[in-house]
Amino acid sequence: MTNLNLSLKAKTRKETGKQVNQLRKQGEIPAVLYGHKIKPLNLTLDYSTFEKIFTEAGESTLIDLTIDDQKPVKVLVQDYQLDPKTNQIIHTDFHQVRMDEKLHAEIALNFINEPPAVKELSGILVTTIDSLEVECLPQDLVHEINVDLSVLKTFEDVIHIADIKIPSGLTITNNPHDVVALIQQPRTDKELEGLEVKPKEPEVAAEAETEETTPADKKAEGKEK
Repeated sequence: MTNLNLSLKAKTRKETGKQVNQLRKQGEIPAVLYGHKIKPLNLTLDYSTFEKIFTEAGESTLIDLTIDDQKPVKVLVQDYQLDPKTNQIIHTDFHQVRMDEKLHAEIALNFINEPPAVKELSGILVTTIDSLEVECLPQDLVHEINVDLSVLKTFEDVIHIADIKIPSGLTITNNPHDVVALIQQPRTDKELEGLEVKPKEPEVAAEAETEETTPADKKAEGKEK
């Protein structure tokens, strides 16, 4: 389980609508700040700086956002939009959190250690969940939650959500009985052989029905009629 201390600077912006395209050309990204009982605020950020911070923070890590010269506020990346052609971020929404109010977030799972059943039995690791839904106070948020795979020693061993060590302050809202990871037995030679695509046998041409009719044949048929 890890926590990150991240900070970001932003400026208030007047540009809206098509005007924001000019900001993007200048290496900036438009954003909006929302929050409980606060008026939405239009912002602009340096693109490269935000991209770096967002790569580290994702959507489950608090960021200290400084707007103009004001006191930093705690925010989460609430949403973002990508350009379908370039895959670059073209807009983002921040949610300003209140430190005394619980919030809902999605925290990524970080799988650590090699399962003995993979190393010693040539098993195949199967993970079915890559994040958990949590409820907590903002200060209890973590960037990721570790899942120790070293407990998977046989093909019968399974890790459920209830088996994961959860940091204090977090309440998991997923079903505790849901499977997170297991080890699948390797396929036998017979099973692998059954998966192979067999070449199609050439079709045998029909005898009289599919034989080509020559012009002489057609002429003969016409005389018979």
